[in-house]
Amino acid sequence: MTALVWIGALLALAGLAGLGYCIAVAVRAKREGLEGPEMEARLRKLVALNLGALGVSTLGLMLVILGVFL
Repeated sequence: MTALVWIGALLALAGLAGLGYCIAVAVRAKREGLEGPEMEARLRKLVALNLGALGVSTLGLMLVILGVFL
């Protein structure tokens, strides 16, 4: 069950890294001064990646909890 905890921790960290990447791209777009349709187009591309990273992080935390309980 220790392996479940470590695998879950790695997944959670990968999800957090993905969320950090999404934040960095959004901040970079804001610093470039994008507004209106350009900003919307760039952020629209991030939605799927953001949701995927959040899902991976959630699955990782679920595996950690499962590993601790077992």
